[in-house]
Amino acid sequence: MVDYRTMFELIGKTALVVGAGSGIGQASAVGLAAFGAQVVCADLKLSDAQATVHLIEEAGGKASALLLDMRDGAAIRTAVAQIGVIDVLVCTPSINVRKPLLQISDDEFDRVVNLNLRGTFLLLREVGKVMAQQNYGSIIVFSSIRGQVVEPGQSVYAATKAGVVQMVRALAAELGAQGVRANAIAPGVVETPLTVQIKSNPTWYQAYADKSILKRWAQPSEMVGAVIYLASEASAFVTGSVFYVDGGWTAADGRFDPPL
Repeated sequence: MVDYRTMFELIGKTALVVGAGSGIGQASAVGLAAFGAQVVCADLKLSDAQATVHLIEEAGGKASALLLDMRDGAAIRTAVAQIGVIDVLVCTPSINVRKPLLQISDDEFDRVVNLNLRGTFLLLREVGKVMAQQNYGSIIVFSSIRGQVVEPGQSVYAATKAGVVQMVRALAAELGAQGVRANAIAPGVVETPLTVQIKSNPTWYQAYADKSILKRWAQPSEMVGAVIYLASEASAFVTGSVFYVDGGWTAADGRFDPPL
């Protein structure tokens, strides 16, 4: 008989969280540790990764810090080899350039694609190899509602977020027979360093809150439930899926409530 009380436990599992130094990545790392995982907190800023490790250890969890630039394939290979067994991967980093498409420079295009799409590819390729050899693993990649719905100024970012969904789906199809699952999480508007520009504009900030069915922004901690579910045996038959954690943003049509 299945012991449903242990379905979400991650005791004995090793989780690599890339982007663990802040925002959704930090919340995910702390959450995974709370369920028993030993977490490798990887970030472009080692001091930020170390701060997350401190939070985990203060709560009685186990973690280590790792300096990692996911745009560097050689660095990823070295890091993966050092870690050894990786049961769970959580990939969160991305950047955005908010401009009309006709005003985006070649360099700006390359900068967004190089991290959001190419960097994700490099990470999935190297970690996917390890998980395929293990015949086990759960890969969780953060996409966005912008992979499904867009607005002016989001062209390149949205393209990369749609691209990582298709990459995850293809990986799920390719590695399913080897016991590796791959899924994406698509948040709505979340208060993170990536959205500081919006938060600093009260009108823009409130407009985004009003578009959500719940009429507010999300906190990074509200993404953790989906991460734990996808990392654990609770989602053993879930792969190739996209989980919208968006407060109903993609469910509701339009910006006007009709008089009913």
